[in-house]
Amino acid sequence: MARRSSDSPAPEPTDWVTRAADDAIRHAGGDPRDPAVAEQLRAAGTVVTCASGISPSGPIHLGNLREFLTTHFVAEELKRRGVPARHLQSWDDFDRLRKIPEGVDPSWTTHIGKPLSAVPDPWECHTSWAEHFKAPLRAALAEMGCTMEEVDQTDRYRAGAYTEQVLHAIERRDVIESVLARHRTKQAVPEDASAEEAAALEDSVAEDDEPTQTGDLARFPYKPFCRTCGRDTVTLTSYDDETTDLAYTCDVCGDSHVTNVRTQPEGKLVWKVDWPMRWSVEGVNFEPGGVDHASPGSSYTVGKEIVKLYGGRAPSFVGYSFVGVAGMAKMSSSKGGVPTAADALRVLEAPVLRWLYARRQPKQAFTVDLGPEVVRLYDEWDALGKKAANPAKRDAHVLAFERASTTSSAGTLPTPPVVVPFRTLSSIADVTAGSADQISRLVGDLGHAHDSVADLEPRLGRAITWTHEFVPEEDRTTVRTTPDRELLASLGELERTWLHLFLEHLPSAWADGSPDLDRVTTVVYGVPKLARGLALEDQPTDEVKADQKAFFRLLYRLLVDAERGPRLPTLVLALGLDTVYALIQAA
Repeated sequence: MARRSSDSPAPEPTDWVTRAADDAIRHAGGDPRDPAVAEQLRAAGTVVTCASGISPSGPIHLGNLREFLTTHFVAEELKRRGVPARHLQSWDDFDRLRKIPEGVDPSWTTHIGKPLSAVPDPWECHTSWAEHFKAPLRAALAEMGCTMEEVDQTDRYRAGAYTEQVLHAIERRDVIESVLARHRTKQAVPEDASAEEAAALEDSVAEDDEPTQTGDLARFPYKPFCRTCGRDTVTLTSYDDETTDLAYTCDVCGDSHVTNVRTQPEGKLVWKVDWPMRWSVEGVNFEPGGVDHASPGSSYTVGKEIVKLYGGRAPSFVGYSFVGVAGMAKMSSSKGGVPTAADALRVLEAPVLRWLYARRQPKQAFTVDLGPEVVRLYDEWDALGKKAANPAKRDAHVLAFERASTTSSAGTLPTPPVVVPFRTLSSIADVTAGSADQISRLVGDLGHAHDSVADLEPRLGRAITWTHEFVPEEDRTTVRTTPDRELLASLGELERTWLHLFLEHLPSAWADGSPDLDRVTTVVYGVPKLARGLALEDQPTDEVKADQKAFFRLLYRLLVDAERGPRLPTLVLALGLDTVYALIQAA
């Protein structure tokens, strides 16, 4: 095998996005290996369609976000190659309201069965239930640089855009039923599905096609909403193939009506027919789906056969696993209080949130932790940013960084001009009660030169929010206002020696008029060495290491009345000489 010469360019890194984009191009009739494929597709007038879809039935949480970002990343990769592509987002707001989330007035159960777009907003801030949950996600996606071509399924159905396809499904209802019957006995949930995945299926529309009546019309592929009460709680009584008149009686309000399927668009296809129908109408080349749609016998499996009735072909597909949230047993949109993209963006910079999804294979489940892990996450992100700055180190990890950082529509997403570690900002925010001016001063004292607080954004605001809203009360720092005289009076000889040495050497960190973090660190770690006859620069012995732990605990108790807190050098620097002396020198 020929060896690559040292001066030849390194091969382009690849990842799951690369492979999914290749599949989308093949589905559109192109060869991803052909350098001219973009020009060929453009000349043919082909736009590669990458689709996502969701039923806005409740808070669109961080698990749902995978639907959007998976599609977004693939569409972005196609655009990067010059391939004409679009991200088509279907709002399935013509789906029925299935259940009422916790915290909503129980009287809203009277709206169960209505299209989501026809249910009033209980919070009275949007025009409908559906719009109430679409709006915050739209805003969050815009902040993340995700642009989409949006389609409201209520509008499409009501406008009669699918009338011919609906009539075709009704005409071929026996064939459709034979397809559904072959898959009906197959396992809907994989044996190895996690408890979280199984729980999430409770909110899925994937199995909404089960019959609600018996008789010849039990498996009818189309269901109207009652003309009187607006719900789909109807029993079909007859259908005339020649006139396309469909008669029904509402099980709730009791009224009976006849709707003409051809001229009165008052209903929709059942999900397992609706989805593949739209693949053919919209020319979808790529679409992801969760375990509820990808498992044996579920929507995608069935759809691959039903779409053929429309002369279409199922899109290339990527199945993705669910995303958990630390501390929550499951993430279900029918439950209240689930973290959404908007919640996460209050703590995570937009590129960091995007990176959580870009760096993992879609089938890899993961957990978003907005608690203590946030600090480590930012450390990883900053380290990767430094690696990405070196072209020689470009690999799949750097590729994920690039996908997270830049979009075709927004360019490079906002990051702080002056990068200060999140752990530093959050520690300072903790001890300064979030005062931006004080934080700015201390950041400068720590060696991060900047012209204004704006140079620290958007990270600074997120650090302040995280410290004061996501860190438990018991883990926050409260600086003492008066010395703990009882503790100071009870100290032993070694402890008093530590404090005297600490106060003696600490001023050296301010020798040049401004504090030096490295010098403060040397003093904090060096006091126990001095007490054992060593020099500040000497390596600590095991005995000194044990003393250091005890000394640190003592300082925390004297300064913030706790066993632990922000890094001691940062804490000491934030408090300043006067405060430290006031709380300790009584010893």
